[in-house]
Amino acid sequence: MSLSVLILALVTLQRLFELWLSHRNTQRLLQQGGREVGQSHYVPVIFVHVLWLTVLWALAPGRPVSLFWLAVYLVLQVARVWVIATLGPRWTTRIIVLPDAPLVRRGPYRFVNHPNYFVVTAEIAVLPLVFGLSWVALLFSALNAVALTVRIRAENRALASLRA
Repeated sequence: MSLSVLILALVTLQRLFELWLSHRNTQRLLQQGGREVGQSHYVPVIFVHVLWLTVLWALAPGRPVSLFWLAVYLVLQVARVWVIATLGPRWTTRIIVLPDAPLVRRGPYRFVNHPNYFVVTAEIAVLPLVFGLSWVALLFSALNAVALTVRIRAENRALASLRA
């Protein structure tokens, strides 16, 4: 197995685990009285991510791996784990508003409002660069920017309703 295939397999397994964790957390939050907002953009966001990974699977196997960009990607994974661990059972890929729950203000949330989106934005750009696929990084960064513009607006509206 080539290093590029190993990297893609690990990223794919990570994403599948995160979808499972997100589903579990979403169900628990809904059982606690949470409500989902912004459902209309969820499928397009997931589509961008699945297409990104699919394109990488189609183009990256057997390509040389940049150890510099791989190191950057690994640092991003530490940040990703920090975000998920900070939110704990409140982390999900959906926007779930839990009434009367305080906003998280610890971990990376002390510094920025949406640290997960910083990490995801960087990952979408950096992983293709690991394989020398700069055009994939540019294309999916643009697609992700459009998706995140819609998502962050929806999330900010939902969070503002908690502050009111």
